[in-house]
Amino acid sequence: MSAAPAAPSQSFARLRAPGQCAAHSITEQFYGTWELVSWKIEQANGELIDSPWGPDPLGWIMYHPGGYMSVALMRPDRAKFASNNLLEATAEEVRVGFEGYIGYCGFYEVNEQERSVIHRLQLGWFPNLVGTEQKRYFEFTGDRLTLKTPPMTMVGEAKIHHLIWERFG
Repeated sequence: MSAAPAAPSQSFARLRAPGQCAAHSITEQFYGTWELVSWKIEQANGELIDSPWGPDPLGWIMYHPGGYMSVALMRPDRAKFASNNLLEATAEEVRVGFEGYIGYCGFYEVNEQERSVIHRLQLGWFPNLVGTEQKRYFEFTGDRLTLKTPPMTMVGEAKIHHLIWERFG
């Protein structure tokens, strides 16, 4: 078993109390918890469509000053399993549950010049993503953070995912 990668060596400033005035670096603007407001997918022809989970998916993303991050996205109408015992779930319940949820965590690093953030996945709902780097381009507007993927090929067509997050609190 290989050792986990070291946490980012970059030092991070302490969080400020709410309402405390000070200029924030771009990296500091990430700190905190964000709630998903919108997830749209840009088709190759430029058309924006809803996420695979409809117009109102649920989600949180968190960025810690120590360089750790986590994200969870969920279909709002995810059905509960018939049993409260996970080991008694049917194959269909597991399939539908897996298809209606995305979650991962790891380290992050902000590239201020490129206006991108790299998520370095350490744990994840989809095993194939563990150990990968996921790049997102960012933009801050007030209390909102927009993250956009690079073009991703899904079912033969490149698409860009636009996720808009709003800061909690």
